[in-house]
Amino acid sequence: MKLNANRLELIEVAQGLRPADKFIKNGTVINVYSGEFLQQHIAIYKDSIAYVGDSEASVGEKTKVIHADGMYISPGYIEAHAHPWVMYNPVSVTGKVLPLGTTTTVNDNLFFYLHMGATGFKEMIKDLIHLPGNFFWLVRLVSQAEFPGEREWFNLRDVRELLELDEVLGTAEVTRWPLLYKGDPFLLDTMQVVKEKKKVVDGHTSGCSYDKLNSVVALGVSACHESISAKEALDRLRLGMWTTLRNSSLRPDLPEIIKILTESNVNIHRVMMTTDGPHPSFIEEEGFVDGLVRQAVKLGIPPIHAIQMVTINPAVYLRLDDYIGGIAPGKQADILLLPDLVSFRPEQVISKGKIVAKSGKMTVLLPEIDWNKYVVKKTFSITKSTLEDVNLYRYPHIEPKELVPVVRFRSNVITERKDMELPSLKGYADLSDHEGLLYAVLIHKDSQWVSKGILERFAVHLDGMASTYNTTTELLVVGRKPEAMAKAAVRVRELGGGIVIVDGDESVLEIPLPFTGMMTTGASFDVAVKQHERLLTFMQDRGFPFHDILYTLLFLTCDFLPGLRLVPYGLYEVKTDEILLPATEPTSVYV
Repeated sequence: MKLNANRLELIEVAQGLRPADKFIKNGTVINVYSGEFLQQHIAIYKDSIAYVGDSEASVGEKTKVIHADGMYISPGYIEAHAHPWVMYNPVSVTGKVLPLGTTTTVNDNLFFYLHMGATGFKEMIKDLIHLPGNFFWLVRLVSQAEFPGEREWFNLRDVRELLELDEVLGTAEVTRWPLLYKGDPFLLDTMQVVKEKKKVVDGHTSGCSYDKLNSVVALGVSACHESISAKEALDRLRLGMWTTLRNSSLRPDLPEIIKILTESNVNIHRVMMTTDGPHPSFIEEEGFVDGLVRQAVKLGIPPIHAIQMVTINPAVYLRLDDYIGGIAPGKQADILLLPDLVSFRPEQVISKGKIVAKSGKMTVLLPEIDWNKYVVKKTFSITKSTLEDVNLYRYPHIEPKELVPVVRFRSNVITERKDMELPSLKGYADLSDHEGLLYAVLIHKDSQWVSKGILERFAVHLDGMASTYNTTTELLVVGRKPEAMAKAAVRVRELGGGIVIVDGDESVLEIPLPFTGMMTTGASFDVAVKQHERLLTFMQDRGFPFHDILYTLLFLTCDFLPGLRLVPYGLYEVKTDEILLPATEPTSVYV
């Protein structure tokens, strides 16, 4: 990071020899370094804090004085593990969370990199520098579902190039953590590069035992946000990992994992909190990092500790504490004026020395971004006629007595194998007498392959749905009627990405997601909220039994969570590492 204010200017402001640009008067400063609440003034010059104390010597004729009587003055909140692609995009989510006090987000680059490569991603980073707030990145080393050509796309040269950027703070979570445990050569080489550059290695160790976790930590992983119990969190902390407590739309686990602090009485200095990419409605209802602080305090954490976990702790972890994370001379002026220590929602937000939000509303303009100019991959080259072939959506099944492995959902994202006897009709499984069973296909958008499966407990009365919103961003099509599935798939192709639901012959819900097939392109966060709520309502009306449809869609096509998955290589059983039904080429004419 670089500050606009030079050190001599800050010295002069601190000594009253140069007037401050802004002066916050009579607030109660939350000192995250000492753990104290202090009645003090703050002098700001350009983008930096010059003085914290009792003197008013830096107030000049043109200094803007901000009266903070009765206010608590907090450092800006830091989200160290963000996913800015859950229907919203980097601009729209910034416009939502900055007024809530999150002045720094550290973001996963997965879907941007999948569609842009290193060159396009670097161009996008340059344009997003103009966003208010601090917008940093962690770069992926592998995808969340192996695909042909993955190792060429995620290569050491491009990753090294990205790691040179100041805006890239390290590597993002490797969700397929067994690769780390087995000492994958590419990951070993990359970790060495990251360590030499003194950048962070974010982690994802869901389901990793304590003994296996030793190997992952030895390889260099420095943080994990996947604990779902206090014991798992404690295991990670004891092995020297930065331990991130999560509360998100998919995993609202904070009431359980916060017990690492309320019951175990451990040191909080290597403990952080994250929202881990919640869906839009969750942010609308629960807030963002402000919501984490609010809930932590309700669960018995002292306010100073809750704030430290989202300010100075992540700043130290990210190696940015010389610049952000606290209120002190020489730090960047990311400051919140909090009316109380109950809501933790700021009355004013100052970022880089500028007032960027008041009373929950942005006071500065967001940049206009042409997202598609960075994309190097074509959206769809598969032909319409290929998608119109109803046999594309049927599951091959010739011998009725042969058991069919069905993907049964146990929860939003965890599945299990259920072997079933199903009738055969013209060489395909006949689901007409099995309510609740649905066909599912994952179709490569360049028509190179199609993977097929059958789902249970996904929905009941769903004729056809197509979605590019999934881990692969290929075309996922689900339904009980191949004709409706075909119509939905064709319509998503026409939209250039998105989600479509078809009842009978009618398209009843259309959500365009033209940017990487995952995101809306406008600056309005409200659009993403409304689209998400409509989708969830439509799906629950059709028998979807869970609470987070976006993550169900996202993870059905990954290859690291328990159960059966639809991946580019076919119907995959994670536990046995076995392809139960290999992917094939589409049978119709294709490009």
